[in-house]
Amino acid sequence: MSPEPVVPISAIEHHAYCPRQAALIHVDGVWADNAHTVRGTRGHRRVDSGKGRSERGRTVLRAVPLWSEAYGLTGRADAVEIAGDEIVPVEYKIGTRHGDAARLQLCAQALCLEEMTGVPVRAGAIWYSAHRRRDRVVIDERLRASTLAAIEAVRAAFTSPRLPPAVDDRRCTECQLAGHCLPDVVASDHRVERYLANEVLACGS
Repeated sequence: MSPEPVVPISAIEHHAYCPRQAALIHVDGVWADNAHTVRGTRGHRRVDSGKGRSERGRTVLRAVPLWSEAYGLTGRADAVEIAGDEIVPVEYKIGTRHGDAARLQLCAQALCLEEMTGVPVRAGAIWYSAHRRRDRVVIDERLRASTLAAIEAVRAAFTSPRLPPAVDDRRCTECQLAGHCLPDVVASDHRVERYLANEVLACGS
């Protein structure tokens, strides 16, 4: 039986970047676009087309549906390259690297591909369009362990009755959900009390 709730692979990257953002998107269904998300959507048009082709002796499949019963995952890979018995998931990023978020997402894709095909996935790749650079990512035991821990952290956050706390740091200035998250209001009990006193309770006085 698949673990519940099933975790969207994209939620792993969101959670690694900000657990509160991940919960707002994947539990509460909140979404808003900003310049970064619009640029990302436009940059993924080719990948999202689902059109596969042969490139330099490899078969490249795009927008590949993925799932794992063992780990309770669902999602898709931007691209999967196949050359002989080698399977390589490829993740496309419009911006630059933010910690290990994309690597965890890529490893989750590898776990799904291994279960779906029965073929070991030893490496993947991340294409960063901002630098026009392709980084090879080895799917080793350390990354696998980190990814499994991340999956369980996402699942725990999804079943929690409370939103993860707001961080209120430089990530928030670029976040498309800042207006829903309100990090400047809820990041501490003191701020909440001040907001209630000045903005809520004061309305009736």
